[in-house]
Amino acid sequence: MASGARWGYPRPEAGGGSVGGFFALRTTAPETGGAHRPLAELYAGEDGPLTARVDRVAARLHAPERRVGASVAHLGLAARLWSTALGPAALYGAFPDLAPGELHWDGALTSPDDLWWSGSTTRPATVDALRAAVQEAHLVPLHAALRRDGRISPRLLWGNAGSALAGALRELTRWARAQGRPEVADRAAVLVSGLLDHPDLAGTVRGPRLRRASCCLYYRCPGGGLCGDCVFDHAPRTGLEARPPAP
Repeated sequence: MASGARWGYPRPEAGGGSVGGFFALRTTAPETGGAHRPLAELYAGEDGPLTARVDRVAARLHAPERRVGASVAHLGLAARLWSTALGPAALYGAFPDLAPGELHWDGALTSPDDLWWSGSTTRPATVDALRAAVQEAHLVPLHAALRRDGRISPRLLWGNAGSALAGALRELTRWARAQGRPEVADRAAVLVSGLLDHPDLAGTVRGPRLRRASCCLYYRCPGGGLCGDCVFDHAPRTGLEARPPAP
């Protein structure tokens, strides 16, 4: 583990690091530096870092539409936000407060270096606390920022949020079974069930496999294919396959 990175805060020594990189949360700035800014600044209208992140993702994927890059960029950040809260909540019964003014992000970096947390306060592992810390404090203003950046459907964004939450649950369940920690999987499942019982997230994933009910649009990229939880069984033809990448 890199110096300054903590997995499964507040007890990194307890083994939470093996869950996966999306669950890692630094408590100091990365030694490699970076252009980290508090997410509160982005939510307040300083959209430059988010615009740059969407540009990078769209270019890397050769996305035929800018909203495809925006969707994939959003899905990644939503997964990080849910994971850094849900992981420690299920493992230890508490999670970092993740206040937007104390959670610093650099969209040019990958986990665990993309996020670092300068706070020290924790919250109890309850559905209400998780919803307030992630959905209300981060996802709602993040969605508004993405809609300032360009045309993108709120339904798609909440579908991404539900998919990211379900993905975090799947990873925690996999880890818990491998480590003989069924209580971790059980706690995570109860928390996720409660989080999905909200008008914005209800119906975004369905069935025992938590398959999403909308599409992140990744299939529209050249060679993109379908995600593991995609609403489609086969990628539909869109007529965009031969279109040049979005500017």
